[in-house]
Amino acid sequence: MLTTLPNLLTLSRILVVPVLVGAFFLDRPYANWTTCALFTAASLTDYLDGYLARSWDQVTRFGRFLDPVADKIMVAATLFMMVAWGTISGLLVLPALIILCREILVSGLREFLAQINVGMPVSRLAKWKTALQMVAIALLLLNDGAPAVLHATELGEAALWIAAILTLMTGYDYLRAGLAHMTGPTAGGGTGVSGEKP
Repeated sequence: MLTTLPNLLTLSRILVVPVLVGAFFLDRPYANWTTCALFTAASLTDYLDGYLARSWDQVTRFGRFLDPVADKIMVAATLFMMVAWGTISGLLVLPALIILCREILVSGLREFLAQINVGMPVSRLAKWKTALQMVAIALLLLNDGAPAVLHATELGEAALWIAAILTLMTGYDYLRAGLAHMTGPTAGGGTGVSGEKP
């Protein structure tokens, strides 16, 4: 059923993206706080929709498809806007680029493995990567709009670099697992779809 609350929460992450992009055009520091609030609220739905779907036994194929797509659209759009606005510049572009390239890689792997009915279960390290990535982006959105005592920019930059390192590690793990199926026998089934997102 497409209209379950978990699915609606997932869909809200996509619907908030145009609003989030528009908030970048507000004057500072309103733009900082508005974009941070929108991104943080959307990030929380990423945890909430999965929790509710499992708790209420409302896991659907539509939700399994939409959940990782919504995450990637939200993160990619936000990183792109921060680069365009100069919030992310210089060497800090590198971890942002690593994160985006990894998302494309994992999306391709998921599509390939789904065709042969092989699931790609999420690792604990990937969960930490996602959480740290969301925190880093939220802090960078605050940027100089936050009180100096919070050191939002410095903490956000450090968190983004650490998230990029975890991104490389988890991306390598998923690629290695995917290559095992790409180079193995073509006949046969698979291990079943996990329903988790990497």
